[in-house]
Amino acid sequence: MRSIWKGAISFGLVTIPVKLYSATEQKDVSFHQMHREDGGRIKYKRVCTVDGEEVPYSDIAKGYELATGEIVVLTDEDFADLPLSTSRRIDVLQFTPVEQIDPIYFAKSYYLEPDGQGAKPYVLLRDALERSGQVAIVKVALRQRESLATLRVRDGVFVLETMLWPDEVREAEFPFLEEDVDVRPQELKMAESLIDTMVADFDPAEYKDAYREALQEVIEAKVAGREVVAAEAPAEQGPAVDLMAALRASVEAAKREREGAGAGRASGAAGAKKKAPAKRAAEASEEKPAARKAAANGADEDEKAPARKRKTRRSA
Repeated sequence: MRSIWKGAISFGLVTIPVKLYSATEQKDVSFHQMHREDGGRIKYKRVCTVDGEEVPYSDIAKGYELATGEIVVLTDEDFADLPLSTSRRIDVLQFTPVEQIDPIYFAKSYYLEPDGQGAKPYVLLRDALERSGQVAIVKVALRQRESLATLRVRDGVFVLETMLWPDEVREAEFPFLEEDVDVRPQELKMAESLIDTMVADFDPAEYKDAYREALQEVIEAKVAGREVVAAEAPAEQGPAVDLMAALRASVEAAKREREGAGAGRASGAAGAKKKAPAKRAAEASEEKPAARKAAANGADEDEKAPARKRKTRRSA
């Protein structure tokens, strides 16, 4: 990982120098736009709409369009004059239980590493925060944009998670929320039963990006000149006509799947137990002929030894 920002955590009168790293990365397969006929790369030019000339990047400014259609042009100097009190600081504002923060506010995650002589205050704040069970609410400016963020501990490292501002989260305003939808108690109980049947500990390693893997296989097949065999897409099911019947069938299917998985694990363990005695018996049965053969070879050697000695005396 490469550090993308350097600053300090400001916690009361304590300053902790840190370096910031992106904690996540996208694994998407990237493509270039190509000319279908000759395979040439498609490129874009920055062209001015007034004189039609290509404009170098150094001559490009930012423009804000007003409601009237007029444009206000802002230069780098205009942005440099803006006051950013947190330009190189992560200001701790308060400490809050994590369950009070709606995950919809989280935007992007970063790791923080202590820089220079900051290891001891870093570890001190980390351990105190972890023992408190709280997260720190902070304010930070990254890439000329000030954000709220949380500071929490993950695997012994501070994780900074930037947050959206409240006015950046859209309200969920949908017509069905105003409708009087009747849900029968039997349906609710059956839905709860389905949830209980599918409860399991979350292990992210059990899941994979099947689409990306299939796309990578297509690319590798193209490179190797092999024929690409498309996998059949699962049939899409329409909305359930009888909700109770669909829920009941879902519960039964979930139970069968869980029982099958449990039986598979049990049979695997039982097979391993049966295999061990069978293996020992096989090894023992292999050892007996081997032992008899070794004994016979030993007797032959004993009989041959005097003969070799007698022959040696005669030659002498």
